[in-house]
Amino acid sequence: MASSFHRPTKFPPGMFEAFLGGEDPAQLNRVAHDTAAALLARVRSDPDPEIVSRLVAYTDRHGIDAIAELWSRSSAKSLPGALWRIYLLRTLIRQDSETLSLAYRRGSEVSHTIDQVVAGAPVPAGPGEVIELADRILHGVFAGDFAVALDRAAAFGRVAAAGFASLADDADAADAVHPDRPASFTRRALRLTELSDELTACAKLWRRDALD
Repeated sequence: MASSFHRPTKFPPGMFEAFLGGEDPAQLNRVAHDTAAALLARVRSDPDPEIVSRLVAYTDRHGIDAIAELWSRSSAKSLPGALWRIYLLRTLIRQDSETLSLAYRRGSEVSHTIDQVVAGAPVPAGPGEVIELADRILHGVFAGDFAVALDRAAAFGRVAAAGFASLADDADAADAVHPDRPASFTRRALRLTELSDELTACAKLWRRDALD
């Protein structure tokens, strides 16, 4: 597939929006798969550092909504679904790095798996470190082993989920200031667990050349 695309060029601000079609579900699904495959093949065939950096930081300038309409409705176990989830995880980390780093540190303390090693975050991992980790993971999508990038993202999500579950156990449900905090932490733990499971499934499919 990679040989079908020319050397990467600078993407204009409307790169993602330009691919949007009508509201026909089949057409939207086809557009999502075609653009995800074309983008990945184009960049990975010749990963120009400037282009990769622009793609990693794309949502910082244009917002997560710029790609949500394109990829968010795709199946979780698909290439566009995998790309959407990687971008979503990075956005969640950047929007609340304080809480995510706290959850990751707590998860590293209570988790008894190798997920911390797979994720590759430094110890201790503060807000700056988890933001940098998110950027490195997304960078690996375009200029590294795609399956490894998915596995690293999944591992981060599982560690943070364990942390949120532990924080929920510690939270005081009768706290007059934040009475909903335990439930909020639990919901975040469940969502991250689901996200991690989906990313792991995508990594397995990619290694079997079955992620499309």
